[in-house]
Amino acid sequence: MKRGMWGHGMMGPMERQRMERHWTFMHSGIPNEYRGLINPIPSSIKSLKEGASLYKQQCASCHGVDGLGDGEAGKDLTPSPALLAYMIQMPMAVDEYMMWSISEGGKQFGTAMPGFKEQLTRDEIWKIVSFMRAGFPESGE
Repeated sequence: MKRGMWGHGMMGPMERQRMERHWTFMHSGIPNEYRGLINPIPSSIKSLKEGASLYKQQCASCHGVDGLGDGEAGKDLTPSPALLAYMIQMPMAVDEYMMWSISEGGKQFGTAMPGFKEQLTRDEIWKIVSFMRAGFPESGE
């Protein structure tokens, strides 16, 4: 396959499944309840430490401590957990996208990612997003 020839129709089943959320966001937008949301939590040592703790409790088992998709619970998942350390740097990973993804999970896209809107408050999700945007600092600093 030539470079530059890659497209939605040329992906294998696992890659296509992984990209469904991205495709939906780019072509259809996101549900109204998430549209236009901006993280209101100021990035501070306190909020990053709280975000680190929440990430370790809720996300690291699948996504790995450093967001590299290598958590023990995610090893046998298909598709594998997102590489959050890289994804969070993508232009598409705007606040509204991150809140939607974490809140709703991936069931509608055929992934094992659970939705967290019943387990976590929006402020807690925002703290996780801030922690990821800070580059997954070891101690949340």
